[in-house]
Amino acid sequence: MGTLPILQERFDALSCGVIVPTYNNDHSLRTFLTELVTYTRNIIVINDGSTDTTNEILKDFEFLDIVSHDTNRGKGIALKTGFRRAEEKAYEYAITIDSDGQHYPADLEKFLVELENRKTGDPELLLVGDRNMAQAGIPGQSRKGNRFSSFWYLVVTAQELKDTQSGYRLYPVRLINSLRLITWKFELEIEVLVKSAWKKVEVKNIPIRIHYDPGERVTHFRPFWDIVRIVFLYMYFVLISFFYIHPRNKYREFKQKGISRFFREDIIRDQDSPQRKASAIALGIFVGISPFWGLHTLLVFTLATLMKVNKAIAFLFSNISIPPFIPLILYLSYQLGNFVMGNGFDWQLNLENFDSGKDLFIGLTQYLIGSIVLAIISAALTWIMFYCLFSILKSKQPANN
Repeated sequence: MGTLPILQERFDALSCGVIVPTYNNDHSLRTFLTELVTYTRNIIVINDGSTDTTNEILKDFEFLDIVSHDTNRGKGIALKTGFRRAEEKAYEYAITIDSDGQHYPADLEKFLVELENRKTGDPELLLVGDRNMAQAGIPGQSRKGNRFSSFWYLVVTAQELKDTQSGYRLYPVRLINSLRLITWKFELEIEVLVKSAWKKVEVKNIPIRIHYDPGERVTHFRPFWDIVRIVFLYMYFVLISFFYIHPRNKYREFKQKGISRFFREDIIRDQDSPQRKASAIALGIFVGISPFWGLHTLLVFTLATLMKVNKAIAFLFSNISIPPFIPLILYLSYQLGNFVMGNGFDWQLNLENFDSGKDLFIGLTQYLIGSIVLAIISAALTWIMFYCLFSILKSKQPANN
């Protein structure tokens, strides 16, 4: 063992280590570790209560840092143990890699290159291996699960990742240990991604290779229960992101830039086409006028994600439903509803007319119908107006360059 591993000097220069969580992977563990140690000795193995021959195999690798759990506690807990141990060893970064033979240790260098290319002042970095789920040999169930997770990751963070479920990752150790993590199984890897993105960490994919042999690979992922846990986790994230994270971030952005600067930089100079920018504004107007009070933020970010339009623009214009516009919106909605229901316009609105439960129900129905109509009309007129404006500005752009 006297020969220096291939990447050892670079691992040491970057204060980087490798965390290997393992549970009952004795079919692949020896071969995997034998290859892994040819690249670095900065390895922490977390034996998560294995009941097969893992303990016997690890006796041949006692020169590594091995931490054992008495019982199986789940991958999330194993990773937490690894992150704490990495910080104790003064590692600033840790690369996690599964021991089931799916990942290639040679790809460690790709993570190191990304670290080496960082510049002073760059945001903290978290890398996720992109397994290219479209390639042949990847099970359809894995593709669907990854698409589901990637979509909801986009919804709750406004950032896009092609692969959110790969276990081959690089983490900033101290930052991860500072997060308040509430999960303990496979879903912890998603929780870390989302909460890191909320902390303004640069989370991005890098391409990696993958060895996918269903006949050899042993997975401890439970198709039903683990998916249920992931679904509930994303439901929690949706509530937090739409009612706190997204509004907070946009408020901070508006406050920092001011409305005029935000309009110039984020709307006028946005590289989207006039159609898409106008659509973002029209979406915001539609949601802001719609009768779904209390859900406007949730709706605008969800619809903006589905329509693939600028979320910041849509969110800004959804705030049309603020004082002093609220009384006007309510009044016009009621009048339009009254007209649509064939009663004409009742400009002399008198609250004494609502003297029974039936009258209140009819009035509420008129308002709901009218608010939808008003939202549609306002959104359509807004789209036309801003489409013309952005088209004119775009036509003048070359002359200003």
